[in-house]
Order: sequence, then C-alpha cells, then structure tokens
Amino acid sequence: MPVWCAFLRGINLGKRQMQMAELRACLEAAGCTEVKTVLASGNVRFTADGAEPALRDRLETAIGARFGFKVGVVLRPAETIASMLADNPFGRLDPNADLTRHVVLFDQKLPEHLVLADRPGDTEIVGIGARDIYIAAYRQPNGRYTEHVEEVLRPLYSSLASGTLDTMRNWNTIEKILK
Repeated sequence: MPVWCAFLRGINLGKRQMQMAELRACLEAAGCTEVKTVLASGNVRFTADGAEPALRDRLETAIGARFGFKVGVVLRPAETIASMLADNPFGRLDPNADLTRHVVLFDQKLPEHLVLADRPGDTEIVGIGARDIYIAAYRQPNGRYTEHVEEVLRPLYSSLASGTLDTMRNWNTIEKILK
C-alpha cells in the first residue's frame, strides 16, 4: 500500500483546534493505516490506497465531519518527499547563517517558468519545483524571520487559479515526516 504525507492547512490556530490523537483516529476511521502524526501542526504520514485527488477529498470530508470545520489537505507521496530531501534544495546556503528554511506546498502545479523576485538577505527563493517553493527566511532586526514571505509570493498568488491550496512548512518538519 502506498505511503502518503498529508499537510493540513491552518489548524491549531484560533478556534480551529484538534488534538493529534483525534486526527490519527479520524484518519484511521477513514481507512488509513500506519498513521503517524508529526508535531502538532497537522503533518501526517500514513498508508492508503487511491489516487491523490480522491484520497484528498476523502480526508478533507472525514476531517470536516469529525472536527466541524473545513480543512484543506495537501498530499505528497512519500517518494516525492524522499526526492525533495535527496535534492537538498538548501544545500548551497551558509550553514552558519541565521535563517529558517521553509517549503510552500501547493495542491496543484505551479505555472511553468515561474520566476519570483526575492529579497536578498531577507526572503530568498532558493528553488521552485512543480508544486513546491523553497524559501530561506533570514532573521530581521526585529527578530522575526518570515514576515516578508507573503510579499515575495504575492505576484504568484494573483496568477494562480481560484481555489488553489497551499500550506507552508518549516524544512525541519519535512526532514522528520518520513522517520
């Protein structure tokens, strides 16, 4: 049975709370097996049969019914995550730089030949994949790292189809999801 990684958008913020044990039980009731949550921000590895669109719909329906609010789910096969890790998109960065590494995961393909203007030393686009954008966010004088990510991505969002779903994860989470 295929191994999948699910990244839930916008949970454990405000009133959109869920315990990871409840999420695990919800996915098991939806037919997933070997369910493991990673951190408390809606990252799940599991096995399940089915094509990605049908599986995503099944999970979103089950989660909505269980928790009482709609949650978007971005899925990746485990092989895709393993390939992302092997490609090491952040490998060229200075290992001593004060930065955080992030990936924005999309549920649909990004426009071909996408180019985004970054802000060197602030928010840099390290790489762009078919459905992922890799970002290095440097610490700013106010102590924050990611406050300009939306500004850098704004031109992309205006060109995406309505209803395109995305969610951002710290690269450390991606490194943990297959373990």
